[in-house]
Amino acid sequence: MKRTLNRETARRLTELSDEQIRTRLDTMTEADLRYWLGNFGSWAHEGQLPPQGSWRTWLMLAGRGYGKTRAGSEWVADLLLAGPARVALVAATIDEARAIMVEGEAGLLAALRKRRKRFLWEPSLRQLRIRNGSVATLYSGENPDGLRGGTHHYAWCDELAKWAKPQESWDNLQMSLRAGLEPRALVTTTPRSLSMLVQMRAAETTVTTGGKTVDNVVLEDAFQTAMQDMYGGTRLGRQELEGVLFEDAEGALCSRALLDRARSERVPDLVRVVVAVDPPASASGDACGIMVVGLGQDRRGYVLADATVSGLSPLGWAAAVSRAARHWSADRVVAEVNNGGDMVTALLRQVDPALPVKAVHAVRGKSARAEPVAGLYEQGRVSHLEAFPELEDQLCGMLIGGGYQGPGRSPDRAGASRRPTSCMGQPSCTCSTCLPWTIQHRPCRGC
Repeated sequence: MKRTLNRETARRLTELSDEQIRTRLDTMTEADLRYWLGNFGSWAHEGQLPPQGSWRTWLMLAGRGYGKTRAGSEWVADLLLAGPARVALVAATIDEARAIMVEGEAGLLAALRKRRKRFLWEPSLRQLRIRNGSVATLYSGENPDGLRGGTHHYAWCDELAKWAKPQESWDNLQMSLRAGLEPRALVTTTPRSLSMLVQMRAAETTVTTGGKTVDNVVLEDAFQTAMQDMYGGTRLGRQELEGVLFEDAEGALCSRALLDRARSERVPDLVRVVVAVDPPASASGDACGIMVVGLGQDRRGYVLADATVSGLSPLGWAAAVSRAARHWSADRVVAEVNNGGDMVTALLRQVDPALPVKAVHAVRGKSARAEPVAGLYEQGRVSHLEAFPELEDQLCGMLIGGGYQGPGRSPDRAGASRRPTSCMGQPSCTCSTCLPWTIQHRPCRGC
């Protein structure tokens, strides 16, 4: 192409096949290429454009490099300029929201600059303002309470599958989407084995679009080839490159179907109740896993309650442990002391001197400790008193041989629910103190 592209020529490019577009790209001048890339509508795939009709949630499940961020920023830019509108921008962390959704190469500032529109970006306030009164505010998927109180017309949620607290953050966001006649949310994410993504996709008010990494014609051919050579045909490749949402992670210790079979509507008389605690390293770290489990007279194990808390001081989560123990009349509180040592038991006894605390040290990783308990699930010897979505997502994210592909940084709930299978330095112990619901009681020296 000898001359700079005009709008009509750019539009006609959309009628070409991907291969024909790649051939044209090789002949474009630098000015042509800048114009074409700046005109998102001239090359965007149908899955990157807002769906027609009535919907509340637009779920864009796509492979890496598909162009999810660009699609999100273009959609939000149009909404802000058509405003006034209030838009929530939610990422895994505030830093990621700023670096990717706003200031990134394909972020919101770039989309507004291409439209030659003026704006005021105030990083300290986490707000982007437009002259017409529109405002976009940054939020974090690790701080659900930050989404309380406000009202929004629209929301853009990026990489929801990696949020630390996806369900709670999403619920608070939904309650804030009540401004205007038709509030809507766009979720751009690479698929991950999360039950809430499966449920979101199945909802009648959700429209799902997406595509594969290879659909992005502006990615370098060398990158496309390298990704296909390394991951083509694998489960990881299908998830990360092709955007396929699997309900169960490959090599997971537990499956959704297995946990569905573990539901129980009633609990028999219990011979023992234990509150298991997986303390966080700090108040700003992972949640404090607090699970209540019991052993029935029928020699079956029962998960009774999930009392997990997050964002609390050490005294705060210790008080939560005490409340759970008193509510369920627990015979024992089993606390892992790898993080905190004697301080953990001291805190618990400071809050409640009568608390029957048992300190244990984990000598193996959480997935390794969980493997014997997974066997009890497979044998049908463990039941859940009700559905525990956050716990079950974590259980299904723990992998055989180690590794974790569930929500958040750590399986804190699963770590508590599967209390260490070691006690007093004996890795083989599965006694009722260390693993309160175990059926095969092999006491160790310390028990």
